[in-house]
Amino acid sequence: MSKFAAYLNRSSRIARDATARVLQMQGAEQPSRAPLTLNTLNTPEAIKEYALGCDADVGGTSTVNFDFDDDPIRAPPGKRGAARFHGFMSLTVRPGYEDRIRGGYVGFRNKFRPTLFGELTDDVSNHRFLALRVRAAGHPRTRNSYFVNIQTEGPMNDDLWQHRLYFTRDDGTWEDIFIPFDGFVMTKAGTINTQPVSMLRERVRSVGISLLGGNSGVEGPYELGIDEIRAVNEEDVTVPPLDSSMQQPGQETQWEHGPI
Repeated sequence: MSKFAAYLNRSSRIARDATARVLQMQGAEQPSRAPLTLNTLNTPEAIKEYALGCDADVGGTSTVNFDFDDDPIRAPPGKRGAARFHGFMSLTVRPGYEDRIRGGYVGFRNKFRPTLFGELTDDVSNHRFLALRVRAAGHPRTRNSYFVNIQTEGPMNDDLWQHRLYFTRDDGTWEDIFIPFDGFVMTKAGTINTQPVSMLRERVRSVGISLLGGNSGVEGPYELGIDEIRAVNEEDVTVPPLDSSMQQPGQETQWEHGPI
């Protein structure tokens, strides 16, 4: 699909969604509790809709790759393949940057989606959990430094909602992970916002994942498979959700907010 065709499709979606909201206000429809698919990453075309960043953009030496993996051994059951996020996490920085940046971060998120009517966002206000189907691989020491990042529409572009991403499997197979939206904490340049504030779940701009080795002093090969990202409710949660009491803040990730 061409960029222009995708632009028109997004514009049509906004028009349809606006009509649906009017009908709901008139009582014609009730808000749906059905699972809402936010991102599927099962085709090479879908991979192109994602932005990447890492510390190498500003003087670090980590590497980042995001590609379509069609190896049948690693593919999700019943699917052709999925996204593969992989590379090497490094804490080293290039000469001259030693006192200017901290190395140790890589990440991806879906690209922002302009339309004729403004930017396309997702409304997850009728859902309680973010659901991810992922496959953790790479070196075991890099698996405990992942964060899920949500950016919403708002006056400040450097506000980011984060939650740690913990895995229950260590055999490189696929698993479903459920994170309560209420468990995300708001951060600004890596610092937790201590003021009471609620996520604007009606206008989600992007969902992404970052690996923050600089937080924990971890480096080495990393690899994460990503099949799909959804918003769901209790009836669709198949394993215990992540415990937000284990939450820890992330670190500054300048690429998240820059012009990617």
